Amino acid sequence: MSARSILAILGRRAIGYALELAVEAMKAGHRGVFFTLEYTEEEIVDRLRAIGAETRLADGQFAFDSSDAIRADYIMARLATAAPGTLVVIDYLQLLDQQRDTPELMEQVRTLRSFARERGLILVFLSQIDRSYDPATKPFPDLGVVRLPNPLGLALFDKTCFLNRGEVRFQATG
Repeated sequence: MSARSILAILGRRAIGYALELAVEAMKAGHRGVFFTLEYTEEEIVDRLRAIGAETRLADGQFAFDSSDAIRADYIMARLATAAPGTLVVIDYLQLLDQQRDTPELMEQVRTLRSFARERGLILVFLSQIDRSYDPATKPFPDLGVVRLPNPLGLALFDKTCFLNRGEVRFQATG
């Protein structure tokens, strides 16, 4: 995985996979940073312990942020001193669009993409799938069923990863 890639992880159980990606980054000597409004710090710590990564908490390789101010400018300010290779999880893509006084979702993702490329960071966005998705008619979700309350060019992402019933599918978006 390139340090310049933006990776979208979509679907059920994505939080576990995203934390495993963060743990792998930490094992390789990089930091992991997790932004969320969905989970408490205690829940994330419990999940890290469950996958045997509790030592990563003590050595400062992992940071957690659940501020109500999470949006592109806030994330960039928090990552201003992040070293190249830092893996950043944003749970979830739609949280950037919750406050109507923030820039449009497309502009925030563009800004974060440029920032990540300049800094050599890896951004992982978790996303919701539209409720219309029916696994009985389509075995795997795709970009067409990503839940977007406002327009967003999904070509801004370099790679996607769809999770469904324990299976994982990676693919390039371009």
